Amino acid sequence: MPERDAPPTVTAVIALGANLGDREDTMRIAVEDLARLPLVSHVHASAPVESVAVKLDGPDEDAPAYLNAVALLQTRLAPTVLLAYLHAIENRHGRERRERWGDRTLDLDLIAFGEVTSDDPELLIPHPRAAEREFVLAPWLGLDRDAVLPGHGRVDAVLAQLRQQQ
Repeated sequence: MPERDAPPTVTAVIALGANLGDREDTMRIAVEDLARLPLVSHVHASAPVESVAVKLDGPDEDAPAYLNAVALLQTRLAPTVLLAYLHAIENRHGRERRERWGDRTLDLDLIAFGEVTSDDPELLIPHPRAAEREFVLAPWLGLDRDAVLPGHGRVDAVLAQLRQQQ
């Protein structure tokens, strides 16, 4: 029987966020859940940062604040399979999808998957709003000073430009 080549290992960037319940504990357990996924290794998470909730109409100071972090991991999973696992982890932590950009116990977004780009509505990578989110870019940069957001360039430059616009 011929040997099949193992899929290549890719670095995936996952954004974590929570603004309901015990945010810190939920995110800590979610990172542990990521580390237990098959074909996943070397999971590293940033320190959490707090940010104002962003709703469809913009920042909402009255909504519970978000705790955000970024995790980098090595994986041989296909991006669609990894995304399905992310949704399963969210569900285990009580995520309800009642309203777009609503409050949530846990949000896991696939921000980047190596150099892969996809405009498939079921798999948008890189994440279409990643370049607009300081709470994603700053923690990511803290984990990887040479990080690159496909289609946008170096994360440090994207973050600097974002901060200039604010």
